[in-house]
Order: sequence, then structure tokens, then C-alpha cells
Amino acid sequence: MAAPPSSTTTTTTKPTAPRTTHIPLPPPAPYVPLRYPSNRKTIYDRNLNRARQNEVSLSSFAHIFNALISYHQNRAPSVSDLESRLALSGYPIGVKLLDLLLYRQPQRSATRPTRLLELLQFIHTQLWRALFSRTADALELSSSSSAEYMITDNEPLVNTFISVPKDMSQLNCAAFVGGMIEGVCDAAGFATDSVTAHSAGEGDEMWPGKTIFLIKFKKEIVEREEMLKGGS
Repeated sequence: MAAPPSSTTTTTTKPTAPRTTHIPLPPPAPYVPLRYPSNRKTIYDRNLNRARQNEVSLSSFAHIFNALISYHQNRAPSVSDLESRLALSGYPIGVKLLDLLLYRQPQRSATRPTRLLELLQFIHTQLWRALFSRTADALELSSSSSAEYMITDNEPLVNTFISVPKDMSQLNCAAFVGGMIEGVCDAAGFATDSVTAHSAGEGDEMWPGKTIFLIKFKKEIVEREEMLKGGS
């Protein structure tokens, strides 16, 4: 009689979990409420109809704007990307500037631009005066397209204290102003494809820093304007 087969028992060992050291999280920073100056008034208490003597000094603006450019330059891989970042920084300012400038106008003349030419004249005159205390130097319709307009500034203030390196000679920091123009156009209901800043001055010219802002409106905006012209 044959003996029964012997049974073998296999044991599996579970892998031990690695030991982890729990590092306690630092306590959250204490909440710092809005700091009030000695007169208990903040920036939100200021009157929107500020007088001209309360304008920001040129040196303060130059310092802040240079810091803005340095911030984006460290994160931009190319000149075109740097200009796009500057335009994005100026866009929300333009959106808010439209309502602010209309609010500061006298009630009888505070009319929101509803036609394309009215909007361009508003940018050429009132927006430039609010930003740079003067009007732009030219406003023209492009000869190549009825959807393109050009605003010329012979000496942009934003480029006054900018030293552009040779490897970035195509950079025009006035793209920041182009972003504001685009913000005003979109806030007014005139959508654009793009607003770009182009250097048009030469070294031996009277205005070597001359900049042209090319505004390209969407096709439906031009079609709407043509319909309004036909109706009037």
C-alpha cells in the first residue's frame, strides 16, 4: 500500500511598510486685517474725482514699471511672450479705466462710446490725457484693412526709462499700453482680435521712440458699424 503524498506548506511574508517620519506643519500665519492709517481712512475712502495734484510721480511709476518688466522677463522665454505678458498686465487696467473716466466726466458730456469712431477718439484723447496728460499724436485708418486702426505716440512715456539689451532689440514695452487699449475696447463692446505695439522710429529721426499701436477689430464689429452707417 502506497503512502499518501506529503503536503507542503508555503508561507508568504508581507513586505513591511517603510517607516515615515511625520513632520509637523507650521502653524498658519496669523490673519492680518486691513491696516488703517492714523486718520482711519484707506484707499477705498478716496474720492474717485481726484485732483491733478494727486497724480503719481514719474519716478514712482518708473520704479514700479521696471519691477513689472523684470518680473515678467524672468518668466518669459521670448520677446513676444514678454510683450504678451505686459499686455495681459495692462488689460484689466483698461477695463476699469473706461468706467472711471466716464464717471469723472461732467454729467452732460458723460456718454459711453457706441460707435467705432467715437471709441477711437475717446482712446486718442481722453484715455491718453488721463494716462499721460496729453493726447496721442495721430489716429489713422489702415490702408490695408477697414478693420485696422493705428494710434501713434511719438514718445511713449513707458519707454522713457527702459534700457533694452541688444539681444532683445525688438522689445517694445509699450505693449503694456496696448493691453490697456484692448481692455477699453472690450469693455465698451468693441471686441478686438489683437492690439499690438510696433516701434516705428529710427535712430536719426526726430522721434526715435515712435510707437504705433495697431488695433485689429473683429469682423463682426466692422459689419455692425457698416449696418449702423447704412441705417443712419
